[in-house]
Amino acid sequence: MKIEVLGSYGGESAGHRMTCLLIDDTVSLDAGSLSQALPVERQQEVQSIVLSHSHMDHTTSLPFFVENVFGKLRDAVEIYASPATVYAVRKHLFNNDVWPDFTRIPNHLLPALRFHELVDEVPFEVGGVRFTPISVNHLVPTFGYLIEKDGAKVLWSSDTGPTRRLWEVANSIKDLAAVWLEVSFDNRLQPIADLSLHLTPQTVAVELRQLKRRVPVLLHHLKPTCADRIREEVKALGNPDVDFLEQGRIYNF
Repeated sequence: MKIEVLGSYGGESAGHRMTCLLIDDTVSLDAGSLSQALPVERQQEVQSIVLSHSHMDHTTSLPFFVENVFGKLRDAVEIYASPATVYAVRKHLFNNDVWPDFTRIPNHLLPALRFHELVDEVPFEVGGVRFTPISVNHLVPTFGYLIEKDGAKVLWSSDTGPTRRLWEVANSIKDLAAVWLEVSFDNRLQPIADLSLHLTPQTVAVELRQLKRRVPVLLHHLKPTCADRIREEVKALGNPDVDFLEQGRIYNF
């Protein structure tokens, strides 16, 4: 299984792209920077998109991606998400006010875009990759995912504040290759992190007490204005198992 990190941040600036992982070239996990990070020719290889939740740093490139691949794929772009995320994206994005409703273009029988609703902890397979959605603790309904292919298993948190079920799943998988965990704000912004249900380095340290085995933990979703301070504070934790997800890097499992 190949996972290419197109965007690893919780905001956007020069050099910081928003959350998007490309799995085996054809499946995108979130779409914060799908159209910004890939040339149009590579975008046309992406057949399916799995969304964690509806926030803009995870969905903002969807309209431009769909426009770029329109008429160039054999079938519709398939989007997989929770019922709440499907509702939000359809109501607030593909609504003919903000952007055309591609679920009815060119017509409702042959749409450019199709949505599929997911059920918590019910696995599904897309492009040969198995996903298990796991509810985490965020402002809107949000799924983290257990991602599996050919025996390789990676647990991805998406956006979350302090949570429990994610760690129960992590502890139940003997051959887990990695946990990819969010951290959004530095410690001085702990009140903001608490209100928005995100993690800081100090709450990451608390969360990791629930992990009962040694597993590489890679942090993602740093807010660009907090990134340098977050890196310093994570280094100060002195945990050799914790590092950062690298934007632009390809991880092979």
